[in-house]
Amino acid sequence: MPRSVPPWETKRQLVVKAEDKTNPRYGCKPEDRTAKDYIKYGVINLDKPAGPTSHEVAAWVKRILNLQRIGHGGTLEA
Repeated sequence: MPRSVPPWETKRQLVVKAEDKTNPRYGCKPEDRTAKDYIKYGVINLDKPAGPTSHEVAAWVKRILNLQRIGHGGTLEA
């Protein structure tokens, strides 16, 4: 019976089907974004602790990040 090859010994090769460039008018690569862009257009995944309300936590984040507007997608309760 042939010996199976462990994953760390498997020779891997990257296959590129097509190379293309993104028009800068429609965005940029994630690694080229500024912290300001992440805050303006991003989403914060927050694990809310027990105790404070969803509204309180949203207000804290707004104050800490000095944002104009903030919201949350539904209840943050477990």
